[in-house]
Amino acid sequence: MLSVYAVVTGYPESVFRVIARLTFDAAVVAAALFVAAGTVAWPRAWMLLAVLCVVRLGGTWAVYRVHPDVLRERASLPVHSEQSARDRALVLGVLASGFVGVPLLAGLDVWRWHLTEAPARVIAVFGLVAFALGWALKNVALRANAFAVTEVRLQPERGQTVADVGPYQFVRHPFYAADPLILIGSGLWLGSYVAAAAAIIPLILIVLRLTREEQVLRRELPGYAAYMTRVRFRLVPGLW
Repeated sequence: MLSVYAVVTGYPESVFRVIARLTFDAAVVAAALFVAAGTVAWPRAWMLLAVLCVVRLGGTWAVYRVHPDVLRERASLPVHSEQSARDRALVLGVLASGFVGVPLLAGLDVWRWHLTEAPARVIAVFGLVAFALGWALKNVALRANAFAVTEVRLQPERGQTVADVGPYQFVRHPFYAADPLILIGSGLWLGSYVAAAAAIIPLILIVLRLTREEQVLRRELPGYAAYMTRVRFRLVPGLW
């Protein structure tokens, strides 16, 4: 079916695979939100989904123009047979607890549990801005790193080198640095301090994964050890 669209429109089939993946991701988040809430009459959830789609689609187009191979690979399943069992577990854990679990918990808390008072409007708006900035940062990181695939592996077939431009000048893992903004921000915007606090679970898994990733890159990618010396911080400049 995708190949038919490619022939009709003149765009590469990979473009439609990327769009299909973005649509699927948004649908999963929407299902988590509205199933947990028990209603689709939730304006903030619709706003969150709108921001998600606009920022991701716009950023994806910008990235595709310079690194189509990266997006083509990232449009596939998030885990691969070549990955270690530990890495697959970490990836699935982040997706389940963060990008599904946080919106699911927000829907339950806002519409059923009412465990805490809703954040003030200014805090909620701050959360939405953080959410948008987080996805924008992911796009900037992907545009700066032609080797940012989903699994921890070297890519000698593509001549992998150390990514040290753009946001990689300031932190070693800007793609992961976006996740606190996305996860905590979504919880605040949706009106649940509980969901925002629950983001600590996927963030711990992310830290475990990036630590393992650094071990692999330092051991196997020429120049990465020197890069770690130049760029001291992993996620937050001046802190860690």
